[in-house]
Formats: sequence, structure tokens, C-alpha cells
Amino acid sequence: MALSEQDVLAGLAELVNDETGMAADAVQMEKSFTDDLDIDSISMMTIVVNAEDKFGVKIPDEEVKNLITVADAVNFITSNQG
Repeated sequence: MALSEQDVLAGLAELVNDETGMAADAVQMEKSFTDDLDIDSISMMTIVVNAEDKFGVKIPDEEVKNLITVADAVNFITSNQG
């Protein structure tokens, strides 16, 4: 069953919270991972790996650089769900 954008957003917020300790409600669609959420490249890779496991998607390394905002990640995951 495909997850909705809201489900993916909530799941991503949980992963960001686990990795950074940032409040899950701070993770919103328009937020930039680096500028707004202050996530460095190492934390981002951890979040990507955990998102792949959580959502059952493969996020190629060359795609990660295109995930600038939370919305980019949510859209990629919802578009690539099995």
C-alpha cells in the first residue's frame, strides 16, 4: 500500500528527529535540509539509508544531491514506492 505525502512526511520527521534530536514538527515540506534544518552531509546520508529501509525505496547516491528540501524527499519517496 502506497503511503500518502503526509505519511512520508511524518516518517521523515521521525528519522530526522532520531538522527538530530530536532523536534519532528520542525520538519515541514518547505524546509531545506541544510539551510533550515542544519543537517550535514553525514547526517543526511544516515537519514537517506534509514528512509530507504523505512519506506522500501532505493535513493541512488546521485539523486541525494537533488533532495534539497523536505518536499523534494517526500516527492521522491512517494513517486518511487514499490
